[in-house]
Amino acid sequence: MKITNDIFYVGVNDHELDLFEGQYVVPNGMAYNSYVIMDEKIAVMDTVDVRFGDEWLANLHAVLGDRSPDFLVVQHMEPDHSANITAFMQAYPSATVVASERAFVIMKQFFGKDYPERRIVVKNGDTLSLGRHDLTFLSAPMVHWPEVIVTYDACDKVLFSADAFGKFGALDVEEDWACEARRYYFGIVGKYGAQAKRLLDAAANLEIERICPLHGPVLSENLAYYLGLYQTWTSYGVESEGVVIAYTSVYGNTKRAVELLADELRRGGCPKVTVNDLARCDMAEAVEDAFRYGRIVLATTTYNGEIFPFMRTFLHELTERNFQGRKVGIIENGSWAPMAAKEIRATLASCKNLTFTDTTVTIRSAMTEENRAQIASLANEICNG
Repeated sequence: MKITNDIFYVGVNDHELDLFEGQYVVPNGMAYNSYVIMDEKIAVMDTVDVRFGDEWLANLHAVLGDRSPDFLVVQHMEPDHSANITAFMQAYPSATVVASERAFVIMKQFFGKDYPERRIVVKNGDTLSLGRHDLTFLSAPMVHWPEVIVTYDACDKVLFSADAFGKFGALDVEEDWACEARRYYFGIVGKYGAQAKRLLDAAANLEIERICPLHGPVLSENLAYYLGLYQTWTSYGVESEGVVIAYTSVYGNTKRAVELLADELRRGGCPKVTVNDLARCDMAEAVEDAFRYGRIVLATTTYNGEIFPFMRTFLHELTERNFQGRKVGIIENGSWAPMAAKEIRATLASCKNLTFTDTTVTIRSAMTEENRAQIASLANEICNG
């Protein structure tokens, strides 16, 4: 695939994978992106997953023809991008690896080699000339590994963004970008919002016409939309007006309370109400919703004097990713010693700028008329507070 006159896509689509990183469901597969910049000298940008090495090398050969690449730029050492470094270096014995100092350390850990005679170590602001194309390297530590660099091509105004602006899904499947990019960002990069924000701020000084990530499509139209979403995500801002309810229920009583609350919220005029049963939904989708909307209700039972396990996992996923700046309501259920609300507040104590509703609904086994009135009050607070 031709991206510009000189830049070509040589990545692969993976429809064999069921879980990315062993945990994220990828019903539409995954893309492992690699690019070639053709100039007086040739640079290859990253490799692909080990299972697709032969296909990638064939794609590479189709673009190169009889020419040999001069450089392999390794922006990220995670194996879905670096696994074919050795195969590349064997296929092209005159090529040089370009990467950060930390990348070469991790390279030796993975592959037992760091190519001391065939490498260029780059740091923030360093450049590499290919002829017409001058590449500038920007350090992007902890987006989302410590060795990461991104690369700016001033000639074609292209940002090779490593895992930033990535998404789940293979490139031969049509799907909404934002949904899978949001799930990807908050699942994988979200903990490092401050670091991603620094990269975004640095990129704001560049004239960018295309973004070439290591996963997902090349972005070339309406870049303000994608950059705007990343500004919101990296700042932990509210993307959409609405409420997400995340719940667990053992015998159905907490579920009935959640259903009543959802009805009350909709009657109250909330623009969007999303409900996630944490025992059955994709946990990554629930996390995505928690960061997308500005208001959240957590409904769960007390279990062994603590929080029901799926809710405990969900809260850990939020706190690990620096959940902040949201309004939080709580519904707890307990037959003899309700503890969930107390435990939820304690778990979220490290989160910044959370506002809890005045109303906390406490159910003892099954809803009462008093609980119904409390749920109506909670809905009013969530909608209008």
